[in-house]
Formats: sequence, C-alpha cells, structure tokens
Amino acid sequence: MTTKNPRLNVVLDKPLYTTIKYLAQEEGISLSLKARDLIREALAEYEDSHWNRIASEREKTLHKKKLVSHKKLWGK
Repeated sequence: MTTKNPRLNVVLDKPLYTTIKYLAQEEGISLSLKARDLIREALAEYEDSHWNRIASEREKTLHKKKLVSHKKLWGK
C-alpha cells in the first residue's frame, strides 16, 4: 500500500518507546500518530525558542529614537 505522506524510521531506547506507547494507549491512538504529535509539539517549541533568541539579539541593537509609530507608518 502506498501513502502520500513520507515515512521515517526512528530507533528509540526502551524507556522512551514505553512512554510513547503508554501515551498513545491513553489517547486511543497509534504509536505513529502519537510520535508525530510529539514531534510537532517539539518543533513548535524549538521554533519559538529560535525566534525568541533572534528577537533578543536584535533587541540589543534597538535604537528607540529610530522607531516609527504604527500610526506614522500606516497612516491610521
């Protein structure tokens, strides 16, 4: 059977596998779906952390006198 979605094989240590299996059973979903959901959540957290780090670095070089107000920029 072919699928539209790409596949990924992952080797897990026993405690991690057991935890994901338990969580999947608790929610009544497959291991695959639970692993996908956990990866999605981890990537969202990683992305948030990445952009927060970039924003913090940019904030260090912010010159408040050079800021433009919303009203001035958009004329509203």
